[in-house]
Amino acid sequence: MIVVACVKQVPDTTQVKTDPVTGTLIREGVPFIVNPFDSPALEEALKLKDKYGFRVVAISMGPPNTEVTLKKALALGADDAVLLSDRAFGGADTLATSKVLAEAILKLSQEDEVAVVLCGRQSIDGDTAQVGPGIATRLGYTQLTLVDQIQELDLAAKRIKVRRKLEGRHEVVETPLPTLITVVREINQPRYATVPMRLISGDAEVKLWNNSVMGLPTDLIGLEGSATQVRKIFSPERAEGEILGDGENKPDEAARLLIDALLQKDIISI
Repeated sequence: MIVVACVKQVPDTTQVKTDPVTGTLIREGVPFIVNPFDSPALEEALKLKDKYGFRVVAISMGPPNTEVTLKKALALGADDAVLLSDRAFGGADTLATSKVLAEAILKLSQEDEVAVVLCGRQSIDGDTAQVGPGIATRLGYTQLTLVDQIQELDLAAKRIKVRRKLEGRHEVVETPLPTLITVVREINQPRYATVPMRLISGDAEVKLWNNSVMGLPTDLIGLEGSATQVRKIFSPERAEGEILGDGENKPDEAARLLIDALLQKDIISI
């Protein structure tokens, strides 16, 4: 049986800049990293492999250089890696992205039974948290979001029990397989790749599935298949701050100055 880990290569958002004229991201010179929310998803897939003997397949949709991200997954212990890369996939929103990823998982299921699909709760570049649920909906899988603990997995009964982290409480849910799980970062501490595994992964094969392999209608993928389009990206303007008093040496005076300033701006009232 297969556990699929969906990983995404994203720009390092701490170094992203916006073109003030076009309102688009300046990608040149910006380093790319593995989406931080996806690393725990891959780790959880590897833990299931260690405990139950699953085969772990890491998949990602992106440009050709995403191969680097997938080789990192192989270095950590994934058994196979699939890169979905084609110009026809470019410009996709979450709707079109989930279409391609779901079809790839369906293709994998023809080789071996898929038990679990694992995704990070969201990506740091889009922050929509829509792709995982979109994949589950397209495949007809049950979906368990915001999972911070996989408690039980019964292969004989094909059922899984997880704990979801909700606002102010936890929820324990049991569901049949196959299922798609989106995890929160608190679920685990991702492992580090060993030196031998790094060396092996350097020569490992990353399977490339372009649209010649996938055979998807172009009106359902990429920019043409996207229901939403980003017209402009910009940083919100922030008012300049000011230093009021000497908070270290004269905290009482600084507090009075702060209260007066807030009163003048009608932010607080007494």
